Amino acid sequence: MRDGSEAEAGAALLFWYDGHARVMPWRVGPAERAAGVRPDPYHVWLSEVMLQQTTVAAVRDYFRRFTARWPSVADLAAAEDGDVMAEWAGLGYYARARNLLKCARAVAAAGGQFPATAEGLRALPGIGPYTAAAVAAIAFDEPAVVVDGNVERVVARLWAIETPMPAAKPELVDKAGRLTPQLRPGDHAQAMMDLGATICTPRNPACALCPVNAFCAAKAQGIAAELPRKSPKPEKPTRFGLAYVAFDAAGGVLLERRPEKGLLGGMLGFPGSDWAETAPAPCPPLAADWTQLSHEVRHTFTHFHLRLRVFVAQAEGEGFTPRQDFSPAALPTVMRKVWDLAQARAQAGAAPPHPRGI
Repeated sequence: MRDGSEAEAGAALLFWYDGHARVMPWRVGPAERAAGVRPDPYHVWLSEVMLQQTTVAAVRDYFRRFTARWPSVADLAAAEDGDVMAEWAGLGYYARARNLLKCARAVAAAGGQFPATAEGLRALPGIGPYTAAAVAAIAFDEPAVVVDGNVERVVARLWAIETPMPAAKPELVDKAGRLTPQLRPGDHAQAMMDLGATICTPRNPACALCPVNAFCAAKAQGIAAELPRKSPKPEKPTRFGLAYVAFDAAGGVLLERRPEKGLLGGMLGFPGSDWAETAPAPCPPLAADWTQLSHEVRHTFTHFHLRLRVFVAQAEGEGFTPRQDFSPAALPTVMRKVWDLAQARAQAGAAPPHPRGI
């Protein structure tokens, strides 16, 4: 993009957005905004936290359930930690759920109103630069510079920035700032996101349909699909662990809540070992005739691969959750994989029989 053309490109982008904005349960569309309808800051903030590292398709139902159960930030602030973590199960990156509660409680304690500026929002627990800018722009029309992965891709192509990521981030933020308008900055931010999600996609961008293709330096050079360039990622290490699935005679399941800090913090799961670089020694949570299953659970987190050996047993003791109070849907994904493997083995006769069926 040539210098000085930012306003013209921004106008073309907003014109396109007015006719092609995606419909989302948390969004106030351009026509509604033009009619004076204002976005609910609680909805904007909640959706942005949910959308971090997660797709729009995955978030829609979670957002609807959360807002039906906790219609306001005050309702969420008053919720039990375990209830929120259970509703979050499956979205991943569970530190977000813990920070969600901390932030909701901070907002509620301050009177129930979100700050209207990016600077004020950044002072809240768990809100970083991106979320602060997104909420400030979308909910309050502050001309904050909103840069997520979609925006990075659009900007890298508009200016043909060939510096590999993540080294290119400062330049991308600078260019995105030049494109951010004083009028309708919230619509502009969402238009950039929509453009990256639907047209300026990572692979095979639909340049012919792009409302700003006349300004795109990467298209002119024939390198749009190659940008943004990325530095080679280091290979993920593998960690190893053990998981123990125990049932009592009444069909109860032995569960524990993980420590607040660390991966899956505050979530329910099965007892087990730490996750280490080498296979850990057995560490059963109680005395029982444990059977090691022939298959293992494999799961990939952001920074490492995990391999879990799974043991099952019928046992007696304290801490068993009654079968009627246990829902596998409340478990994080890796623990659901442990549960599914134990269920499959029990049904195949390789594990102690479960009185009511697993």
